[in-house]
Amino acid sequence: MTSTREEVEVGYDISNEFFRLWLDERMHYTSAVFDEKNTTLEQAQVNKSRILADFGEVTPDSLVLDIGCGWGANLEYLALDRKVKRSHGITLSRAQHDELTARKLPGVTTWCVDYKDYAPAEKYDALVSIEMIDHLVSPKQQQEGLAVPIYREYFNKLATWVKPGACFGFQAILRNRVPRTRKDLEDLKFTADVIFPGGLNPRLEELVTACGQSWEIIELKTRREDYGKTTAEWLRRFRLNEKKIKEKWGALKMSDGETVWNNYERYLSTCVRAFANHWSSDVQMKLRHIA
Repeated sequence: MTSTREEVEVGYDISNEFFRLWLDERMHYTSAVFDEKNTTLEQAQVNKSRILADFGEVTPDSLVLDIGCGWGANLEYLALDRKVKRSHGITLSRAQHDELTARKLPGVTTWCVDYKDYAPAEKYDALVSIEMIDHLVSPKQQQEGLAVPIYREYFNKLATWVKPGACFGFQAILRNRVPRTRKDLEDLKFTADVIFPGGLNPRLEELVTACGQSWEIIELKTRREDYGKTTAEWLRRFRLNEKKIKEKWGALKMSDGETVWNNYERYLSTCVRAFANHWSSDVQMKLRHIA
């Protein structure tokens, strides 16, 4: 993984309590999917998990791996809502892994490990990965033309972990248009350098090119508007907790010397603008292993 454990923990290990203030109840830190039946953040996040599990053709008897499983929100869906008897998860964040372990989800086993170092003991029936691939390629590597080879290595490696014909519910943040003002460019750079150092959102065409050796794209759906709604709700909830956040984490400085409140207010505001202005998007894909 291009992002080191230390870089990943900059973005995820401030405090589980901190993120619990403004994420949904299960602590999904990825785009929800809203529709006429799923209008709250909590409902829309479960809807997202449902779609990806459907893409993976998950059944209660499937052995499923969640790659980049975060605090365990999607694993909780698989175990409690989908009634999957056995599911696995890997994350590089120690705070996330501690939270996940404390949930004691039935049938769930997790490891705090880089995906490159993970060696499954048996083949999986299905895979799910939700916006983990954003940590694989650095801006420098992308400029050197290494993005597609790194993504291809990822997809090819995952293909060795599954049974022939297995399906993969995949989701990723995308970078689209480039802003035209200095302030907008600075805000996007700030988000990449301070909140999520070491990573870069892929372009859709890079993913399509990279996955084709091992996976067939069965279905593809972009979710730009959904991620705009998701980040807007995160920002609203974050601002509702301004007093508590400033009191508890007001003196905590981040890598640019600013406080957690200032940095996350800037980051979330930038996300809302990015999805509204087509600088960023999101994609869900159903992939099938090419045996």
